[in-house]
Amino acid sequence: MKRLAGTALAVLWALVIVAPAGAQMYSETTGITDHQVLIGSCAVLEGPAMFLGRQTIVGATSYLDQVNAAGGVHGRKIQLLAFDDGYEPAKAEQCFSRLVKERVFAAGFFVGTPTAAKYVPRAEDERIPLVGIFSGAQLIYVPLKHYVFNVRASYFDETHEQVDNLWNVMGIHKIGVLYQQDLFGSAVLDGLKSALRKYHADPVGTGTFTRNTTDVDKGIAAVRAANPEAVLVVGPYAPVAEVVKRAHAQGWNPQFLTVSFVGTEKFIAEAGKDAEGTIITQVVPPYTRTELPSIAAYRKAMSTYYPNEPLSYVSLEGYLDAMVLVEGLKRAGQDLTREKLVEAMESIYDKDVGMGPRLVVRYTSSRHKGFDQIFTTVVRDGKAQPVDDWKTLIH
Repeated sequence: MKRLAGTALAVLWALVIVAPAGAQMYSETTGITDHQVLIGSCAVLEGPAMFLGRQTIVGATSYLDQVNAAGGVHGRKIQLLAFDDGYEPAKAEQCFSRLVKERVFAAGFFVGTPTAAKYVPRAEDERIPLVGIFSGAQLIYVPLKHYVFNVRASYFDETHEQVDNLWNVMGIHKIGVLYQQDLFGSAVLDGLKSALRKYHADPVGTGTFTRNTTDVDKGIAAVRAANPEAVLVVGPYAPVAEVVKRAHAQGWNPQFLTVSFVGTEKFIAEAGKDAEGTIITQVVPPYTRTELPSIAAYRKAMSTYYPNEPLSYVSLEGYLDAMVLVEGLKRAGQDLTREKLVEAMESIYDKDVGMGPRLVVRYTSSRHKGFDQIFTTVVRDGKAQPVDDWKTLIH
């Protein structure tokens, strides 16, 4: 078993705990003692997309470590159990069942849309609050789920930002899409179609590839045949890197874009020089903005608890998810129950989280989506550089 340093993290990288036998009775106070609150997570901690899960957990744990070092929440330390689901829906049911057997109080810091499609209904059925999923799929937000709170902006928010600027600022109207053939790819495709509908348009070419593979050649050929000016590539870092490398090797150079789920830093590392010019929309501000209090705190936490881990947009999002969950725990009070946590989460409205005026949490009883804002970056000189005006991207 591999283990990282954070004190909030009890188990990492594999399903290793032997669960108690027999079904557990539902209780509002399951997972709580006088000195501890137990939180559970399922994420991709092994396999081709493991950077995303590990960074999410590292970011979340770094914040929980800060909270625990300051005494916890109402005298309780926060313990996190993190289990691997391999980014495979077939493993998701087993993983969530493990959380139930481990009697977690609440859950958070999940990764991926295909797995979220399994976790969201389980959270509702088991009445376990779930805060923070590294996915922007509509299935998380619509219809409203009583026990599920997502923090990030949606894929609809990202694709509308992309299309509006491609169309109106860059003058690009022929937009194709190459996407992972699963619920994640379909979620972003739906967002792209919704954004193009505003301009009475559709994607000019589509192609697909299989999850957890880099078998992208057929997809490239299918999209290229339509001769798009821009191509939205939807997947984690490994296949997206292969797309841009193989496309450039063939002399094909449309404007490539991708969404926040890609894992920006790992994508750049794997694509190398072929990453240059790729537009990546983000759901958190650049972690270079140290004038923002929570980004400065994130960097301090990472240097303290995970000095050998890279800074990344993914771990910053995990840190932010943990911050929002802890705010809910604080508001729920000493006499903590799951329903009190839900009520407390719904009270977090117009909450400044220290990441700039654009990121203000706005939950209500009819809205369990924290943010709507998008931050655009473009890869230049091997780094994701912030883009304040899409006019600067015109060649």
